[in-house]
Amino acid sequence: MKINNNSEIPANEVQMEGADKVRMRILIGPGDGSDNIIMRHFIVAPGGNTPFHNHNYEHVIKVEKGLGIAVDKDGVEHQVKEGQSLFVKPGDLHQFKNPYYRDFEFLCIIPNPEKLQ
Repeated sequence: MKINNNSEIPANEVQMEGADKVRMRILIGPGDGSDNIIMRHFIVAPGGNTPFHNHNYEHVIKVEKGLGIAVDKDGVEHQVKEGQSLFVKPGDLHQFKNPYYRDFEFLCIIPNPEKLQ
């Protein structure tokens, strides 16, 4: 078993094109011995957003803190909040935005993309 202190893991700026004011920390991943799944923690600052993008794998999202906007594949915006979870199908376009005044935080659990090739 591996136990991490999440607050000790650095949250690095997301460098993906289209990302703005987004930081991410990998809470559990290959460096912890997890070969198949990765748990990421995203922090979207006020006025920030992830890119409108898709992946070739499914993933689950759990809203941890604050309010945010989840944009679905059709461009429809849905307000999401702490206590809600989302499922994103492979290939579905999606985006997360924070038009509010406090950080919006969520966990994103994905399969290890390196294992899908």
